[in-house]
Amino acid sequence: MEPPAITRHRRPFLAPIWLPALAGALLLAMAVLVFHDASTTTIVVVRHAEKAVGTIEDPPLSPEGEQRAERLAMMFGEASGAGRLDAIYVTNTHRSQQTAAALAARLHLLPTAMPLSDIAALAARVLRDHRGGAVLIVGHSNTIPELIRELSGKEIEPIADTDYSEIYVLSVPHFGSASLVRLKF
Repeated sequence: MEPPAITRHRRPFLAPIWLPALAGALLLAMAVLVFHDASTTTIVVVRHAEKAVGTIEDPPLSPEGEQRAERLAMMFGEASGAGRLDAIYVTNTHRSQQTAAALAARLHLLPTAMPLSDIAALAARVLRDHRGGAVLIVGHSNTIPELIRELSGKEIEPIADTDYSEIYVLSVPHFGSASLVRLKF
């Protein structure tokens, strides 16, 4: 009688354990990445409030403008909870800084002053630094349409020099197209 032949078959002893564990870890990593990248950034864009009539180059707010700035602070001034703002961006003019001052004081935020000469850089910074957050940008009638186009690809009509009541709320998802809501206050 012949001895049995030696076979060199390996038994996959741990395969039933480590294959599902590896698949589960991979699915968990993918879910975390999708959740992180599926965030939506909310950007509120307003024009500075009414400025004082005069001949100076950088006029302050008028009394009506100060009242509008206070209403803005009441609308977006919740320091916690839903609708909380993470950052405020203003231009380097007195009127845009004064428009955001009451809101910034209420939220204990320091507004970031940015020149609106490079709107593309501002849009990229907001979308990069505040992904998934909420941001307020105080701009001017001649820069807001370009800013909204840069942030969302949406076109808006030019803003009249006498119109200070528009609020634009942009929802910019990381994937998909942005949405725009226009409000009056």
